Amino acid sequence: MNFKRMLATVGIGGATVESTLDSDRVEPGGTVSGTIKVTAGKVAQTVEGVTVGLRATVEKDITYKNLEGEKSKRELNVDVVVAKNAVSEAVVTLEPGQELELPFELAIPMEAPVTSFNSIRFLDYVGLNTSVAMDNALDRKDVDPLSITPLPAQAAVLEALIALGFEMRGSDLEKGEVSGARQKLPFYQEFVFGASEQYAGLDSLELSFFTDDAGVDVVLEFDKEPGALLGGGGEEPLRLSVEHGSVDPEAVTGQLREWLDAKAAQGA
Repeated sequence: MNFKRMLATVGIGGATVESTLDSDRVEPGGTVSGTIKVTAGKVAQTVEGVTVGLRATVEKDITYKNLEGEKSKRELNVDVVVAKNAVSEAVVTLEPGQELELPFELAIPMEAPVTSFNSIRFLDYVGLNTSVAMDNALDRKDVDPLSITPLPAQAAVLEALIALGFEMRGSDLEKGEVSGARQKLPFYQEFVFGASEQYAGLDSLELSFFTDDAGVDVVLEFDKEPGALLGGGGEEPLRLSVEHGSVDPEAVTGQLREWLDAKAAQGA
């Protein structure tokens, strides 16, 4: 897949940057590879460095006082660099129209958010950003979409919930840290599921994954105050730990069903 854009320039000329991915699909913990091609504009231009990164737009809740002194909450969107790699730090002068091609690789962290499942993309504002340091050039923070698909352990949980009648409504990224979780990034992902006919009265099911090289921590919760994972007005969440090498989809479904049956009996 190819992504091409023009650098906004000050003065005469202009340059283009084209990123070609060997594949636009990757799992957390995998590697994205491809080629970056920088083409000089109408004048000679100097490339001072090229980097590639995985960027995400994350929601951050803030509390403030209005003019009457009352506390209010609002959400801000902030950019987070999930991973970054210097493709080239060499200073290269390109003659008008000359091209510079650079191969690249970028390791995707195990905690990277999942952006698509069953060929459906449900999380925008997560993707690759190619940054070129060039004289008189204003490099934009555009991101090229990347399909990050779930690991087998994550897919087993998502498929189990769908099989139990829950419908995925969407996903977002929340800035914050969760105590005791396998978390290194300053945010976590939430999946929101609608009610299942099998479990009348259970609504607003929210799911988060916390992943490292050893396995995945799964957290499920109902009726939670937004942005207050693991505490904040909801019931005691379900916690499961699944190792990458021992994923049993039937066992995962059984554990989820047992917990949901208990919640339904309690009226959530």
